[in-house]
Amino acid sequence: MAIRSVFQASYAIEAKLLNATEFPPLQRKLEEFMESRNVFYGYYKRDDLAGVVEVKSEENNTHIQSLVVHPNFFRQGIGSVLVQNVLENYGTKTFTVETGLANEPAKDLYYGFHFRRVREYTADFGIRKIAFLLRRS
Repeated sequence: MAIRSVFQASYAIEAKLLNATEFPPLQRKLEEFMESRNVFYGYYKRDDLAGVVEVKSEENNTHIQSLVVHPNFFRQGIGSVLVQNVLENYGTKTFTVETGLANEPAKDLYYGFHFRRVREYTADFGIRKIAFLLRRS
């Protein structure tokens, strides 16, 4: 499945950024994608799936569960297009997202959309994470 391939390629890079020897997103099985109740949106460059955003929407909040860009397409604005799509197409007042604390490109992306840091914490396998919130009026 193309979605899983993009996740694997992108998360391999993030695992290196975070110095993570065990990185749970890399263990996600194809069946987990297929059985997910989340919504996936893809960004294509020509015939290649270049990026994917996974969204979990609830009544009062939209959570960006995952945002990945294939390394062949880094630094082309694809992440920004995917985040913008979520913000434009979901009517909730709040949006949340988390990423690895050492993932500077992801943090810059979310700060660029005016998400604000709400907490830092240590997740499984000692991975330091940062949680963001965007509140609309």
